Amino acid sequence: MLAAEGIGGNAIIDDDLLNEVTGLVEWPMAVLGSFEQRFLEVPPECLISAMKGHQKYFHLLDKDGDLMPNFITVSNIESRNPDYVRKGNERVIRPRLTDADFFWNQDRKQKLEDRIDSLMTVVFQQKLGTLHEKSRRVAALAARIAEAISAEPAHATRAALLAKCDLMTDMVNEFPELQGIMGRYYAQHDGEPDEVSLALDEQYMPRFAGDQLPRTGTGQALAVADKLDTLVGIFGIGQVPSGDKDPFALRRAALGALRVIIEQKLDIDLEEMLEHAAKAHDGLFDNDQVVSQVFDFMMGRLKAYYHDAGVAPDTFEAVLTQRPTRPLDFDARLKAVTAFRQMTEADSLAAANKRISNILKKTDEVIPTQIATALLHEDAEQALHQQVQAISVTVTPLFAARDYEQALKQLAGLRQVVDTFFDEVMVMADDADLRANRLALLKNLRNLFLQVADLSQLQG
Repeated sequence: MLAAEGIGGNAIIDDDLLNEVTGLVEWPMAVLGSFEQRFLEVPPECLISAMKGHQKYFHLLDKDGDLMPNFITVSNIESRNPDYVRKGNERVIRPRLTDADFFWNQDRKQKLEDRIDSLMTVVFQQKLGTLHEKSRRVAALAARIAEAISAEPAHATRAALLAKCDLMTDMVNEFPELQGIMGRYYAQHDGEPDEVSLALDEQYMPRFAGDQLPRTGTGQALAVADKLDTLVGIFGIGQVPSGDKDPFALRRAALGALRVIIEQKLDIDLEEMLEHAAKAHDGLFDNDQVVSQVFDFMMGRLKAYYHDAGVAPDTFEAVLTQRPTRPLDFDARLKAVTAFRQMTEADSLAAANKRISNILKKTDEVIPTQIATALLHEDAEQALHQQVQAISVTVTPLFAARDYEQALKQLAGLRQVVDTFFDEVMVMADDADLRANRLALLKNLRNLFLQVADLSQLQG
């Protein structure tokens, strides 16, 4: 850090690189080096990859956050001639930067769109075809997602067709970690719309846990579409992750897609989009269960996601039981149930839901859909019926607006009348009509709560 500060710079310490360098040296001595200013015309990510990947150098940024023509290397000896060590490292890095400069200039001689056909030569997966075929599938799905989130379908289609083209460039061949990043630079150079250019980088987001998410609508549509296409395709041919084996990183793809949808508030139907993805694979595999398999797999990743966020497992199961197919809707329900559990009425109403669920499961009687008010003999059942009717009017628009938290607050007001009903009314009466009417009343009550979650899943 002192070496960097001496020239007004800030050394960027990558933890993984620091650990690697620490393991390579016993007597660490920082050496400040430099390279020609002209190399800064190359995208900084390329220079940084060359310095970090090949030479284990730390790069420097100036006060504006721009890359400086300097680096810091760590020598394994306190040299009597540090200038000799510095010049040696400067001499070694120069060919690497020269290569990056050459690749940058050479790649730009051919537009990304002119590389589309070359994707026909690259196999994505033997049974699922080439990257060219995958790009076509992703383009169709990305356009649907873009339309659903009020983004521009044409931009999503264009971005998907160009998305893998930078894999055919010399720069990405030399520095694979720059895929997407170079696509953005080359697309900008080609004059592609900003949304399309940015999407080529954003398609891979999040690249790791805690990574940033795509901000543009086109990037969001492309990122989700690409991941769903991979999930459906690999599941379709039976390559399901097992144990530690996940060669296609399907767990990361599933969680990444869910993070984009939920955290960027994309109101899309996951099951519907999986069905579109499956149709795009028509003829490539014979698996009519692939949509439900991928959906269930993604729900498993979603459970881990919320567990890491501190959500109780039974809260998650209460929502999952209702199988909301829109992750954003799932999130709203989950937050509502979490808030509901903090209320004093929660335990009592959860117990009541569990009791009602058990009663309804055990009966094989046909339960009427309408309540016969003439059969409401007891004051407690009359009171419950009246309040269920009244509160239904209040919560129905809340359900429609997905204001589940407010809906549950309203339903919490039923606690007293529900407790009184179970204290004073015999549900399984000997009279068949009376029994059926009371079962219908309980079913109506339970159906109100089920529009949010199955509270019978909650543990005390």
